[in-house]
Amino acid sequence: MLNRRQLIALGVGAAAAGVAGPAWVAERDADDAGPYRGGFAALDRFIAGYLEDLGAPGLTLVLADTGGVRRVASYGLGDLARREPVRTDELFEIGSITKSFVALGLLQLWDEGKLDLDRPVHAYLPWLRIEPVLGPITVHHFMTHGAGLPDGPLFPPDPAFRHRPANPPGRDFHYCNMAWEALGHLLATLDGRPLPEALRARLFTPLGMSASEPATTFETRERMAPSYVAYLGDRPYPRRGRLAEAPAIVTTSGAGCIAATPRDMGRYLTMLLNRGALPAGRLVSAAAFERFATPYIAAEEFGNDAHYGYGIAIDRFDGHRRLRHTGGMVSFASALEVDLDEGVGVFASVNAMQGVRPRPVAEFALRVMRAGRARTPLPAQPPRQDPRRVEHAADYAGRYAGAAGSVLELEADGEHLYLRLDGGRVALEPSVELPEAFVVAHRDFAQYLLLFTRADARDPRSPVLEAGHGAQWYARAEYAGPREFPAPAEWRAYVGHYRSEDPWLGSHRVVVRRGRLWLDGVLPLEPGEGGLFHLRDEERSPEWVRFGDLAGGQAMRLTLSGADLVRVATA
Repeated sequence: MLNRRQLIALGVGAAAAGVAGPAWVAERDADDAGPYRGGFAALDRFIAGYLEDLGAPGLTLVLADTGGVRRVASYGLGDLARREPVRTDELFEIGSITKSFVALGLLQLWDEGKLDLDRPVHAYLPWLRIEPVLGPITVHHFMTHGAGLPDGPLFPPDPAFRHRPANPPGRDFHYCNMAWEALGHLLATLDGRPLPEALRARLFTPLGMSASEPATTFETRERMAPSYVAYLGDRPYPRRGRLAEAPAIVTTSGAGCIAATPRDMGRYLTMLLNRGALPAGRLVSAAAFERFATPYIAAEEFGNDAHYGYGIAIDRFDGHRRLRHTGGMVSFASALEVDLDEGVGVFASVNAMQGVRPRPVAEFALRVMRAGRARTPLPAQPPRQDPRRVEHAADYAGRYAGAAGSVLELEADGEHLYLRLDGGRVALEPSVELPEAFVVAHRDFAQYLLLFTRADARDPRSPVLEAGHGAQWYARAEYAGPREFPAPAEWRAYVGHYRSEDPWLGSHRVVVRRGRLWLDGVLPLEPGEGGLFHLRDEERSPEWVRFGDLAGGQAMRLTLSGADLVRVATA
């Protein structure tokens, strides 16, 4: 039971999962809040609005500085069916933030002289099914996402299959969970214990993270916050969309296996802020921490001129040196941010996967903590985010003609964009993942994003001339290019819906549009040698697709970077 001090009504409606009701804050450790207490009310108001705008159930939060944990709080609902709030002692899956833990465990082995970071990975893991055809792939390359490898399965179903890098090691950043799964095996191999045991002994115990778990298992579910996924997981998710409670998962992978309480994550933040130092001794040497936090490779995926160190991103935030990482699991989304210059850090996690991470919460919390330390006015609260706000909405307005007399009619109304359908109009919602792409909440448009193309892809203000939705292509009257787009006849066999019940793979649909193959209508597939298609969402992406097992004129299998999905008989 929460006492009155711990349970504070914010007086706003929470649209969590479409269930209206009060947003609650459960708070602990406020008595040791130091100079930060004055900012808590502003932070609470911002988080309540953030959850409402996202349509998220709940959130857990911890604030820490070099002196320790300063606040643990939870917001909103955990169990939606029972209308129970999130508790501050519940476990949240932290996803890829696990990588920083694995990196520090490996750096402990480096401190002990048991690991050479510049040695080829195969020297330690000779069973790896990777052919280093473009040069030796080292532990360092794996730890910086610089191996040039696709993010496929570490143990592909075909025993003869070998992953091959598409780019020379060390040249390009490409996020690769497979590499970190292998690094988890490396830590376990050199430590002589399974990865969860090694993480508990090497990190959890010295950090005092006694309430957290180094692996996500069925046994941990009773202590886990209830969590949620999109009710329909085979299509774009709209903000405030319908959610369903997620089933339990099991993972012991070094790419993302830890489930932690906010208080324990605060202890981890304090160690990072003290650059590896503990109240008694060090977790890693000063030299090892410097290697951990060195910006080795440009990581455009993280934005803000970010670089990647060892399991952590490094950039500047308001002129301060910052370490940060996000974590996306099947049904959790997390953000960790550490201001090394100011000595404050934040961890936040939402108990739903809705395509975004709670970075706005972490960034505002950092600014609030800075103001508290400096005894300066609190920062202005970021404006509420209208999920349907469209920048330059008028650019997209107009009439687009498609095949067989089909037409798209788009209207701009201020900063909102509408598609005329069924005698009315449907609001378009910008995709949180792709530019120039929109979610359309209508049965005829639900399976794909509506994607627009400008006259000059390099000029974000050049005219919008084309639109694509699944296999359908549309053009405005101003479009002067070709209108016939031949495609190889054999591609017809590839069109269809492919699925895996592995939640990390899910569903993919393949269409032919404008003479090209597309994955999910938004990722162009570029033909390569031997029936291979390269994903070209990045200029030099190592990800690829291959089709196989033809039956009745249709491919029954889609292999995505080594992982198999099978055709399902749906539209």
